[in-house]
Amino acid sequence: MILQVVSSILLIIAIAILFGLTPDQITDDMMNLITPNDTLIDRARNVRGNKKRHRLYRKLAGIKGALAATGKSKQFTLAIAASLVLFGAGAIISILINNLFLMPVLSVTLAMIPFLYITNSLSYYERQTKEELETALSIITTSYERCDDIVQAVRENTQYIKPPLREVFRSFEGEATAVTSNIKTALYNLKEKIDNEIFREWVDTLILCQDDRTLKDTLQPVVQKLTDIRIVNNELATMLASARNEYWVMVAMVVGNVPLLYLLNKDWFHTLIDTVPGKAVCGICALVIFITAILMKKYTKPMEYRR
Repeated sequence: MILQVVSSILLIIAIAILFGLTPDQITDDMMNLITPNDTLIDRARNVRGNKKRHRLYRKLAGIKGALAATGKSKQFTLAIAASLVLFGAGAIISILINNLFLMPVLSVTLAMIPFLYITNSLSYYERQTKEELETALSIITTSYERCDDIVQAVRENTQYIKPPLREVFRSFEGEATAVTSNIKTALYNLKEKIDNEIFREWVDTLILCQDDRTLKDTLQPVVQKLTDIRIVNNELATMLASARNEYWVMVAMVVGNVPLLYLLNKDWFHTLIDTVPGKAVCGICALVIFITAILMKKYTKPMEYRR
């Protein structure tokens, strides 16, 4: 069996070399496989932004965009390649331990490891970006209330804004001064450059202020929402960390029962490992752990503002 697995791996490598496949080509093919874009109707919808992308595609596109913003766009291609390798490794491990019930869960779990690593690495970057966004909007709003000119307010404070937000506001300033004289158009374009609901609400309020200057007083309460969300997340951080730790302790107890069973009763251990019902139980336990881990990550992530 091991010889067959090794032969299969070598055959896959030979096929990749024969067809000249590169990590970039594999990445593009994977993205197109998730959300194909072949018809003229699909292309027209993409131009108008009306085509609803697959959720997995949107998630991968978000990771790719975040890596590009941090100057690490090449890591996305490496993550795709590593994910495919680990997916195959999960299948190979399942074959070697002679438990096909574990193959789907183990393959998918291992394939997700590169993206989980990237997501955890980007979480710090996103937290810093939100804190910087709070500072940037606060100082720009203060200047705008004083000078009544959003372009001048951005120009006065660009030097105090840290990257990558600095480039975003510089782009707005350049568009508003050199490309178009329509401030509303420039603001609409600015709105789509940062994926944050409070920021978009702030820009919408700015657009309204171009017609009614008395609405300037509503900008600071919008910025205050960023502070409120940050305070709530700081208060919940300890509680959420405790819930995550308790979950992983329970998972360790479930997985640790397998070697413990070997020490307590070898007959039961071999029944669990070598018989078909025992293998099915292992597969079901792995599936439950996989699903609950996704739900745990979903329900213990920091709060986000939604309109």
